[in-house]
Amino acid sequence: MKYTPEDIGRLTRETRKQLGVTQRNLALTSGTGLRFVIDLEKGKKTCEIGKVLTILHTLGIKMTLTPPSVSAKED
Repeated sequence: MKYTPEDIGRLTRETRKQLGVTQRNLALTSGTGLRFVIDLEKGKKTCEIGKVLTILHTLGIKMTLTPPSVSAKED
């Protein structure tokens, strides 16, 4: 499945709200800025990946990366 910045932003916002955490507290807890959290939740395409991963980890959101299946070539 291909996720968009909007999908990640929506998941971030929904999870944060379910946990009863404010944007400001999420920013403080994760070591990012309030503006960054707002932009991420809006699906801004240019959010820094390292900070996005930090926010996801702070909220307990797990992400799985699966490489494509590559068959071994015979020489």
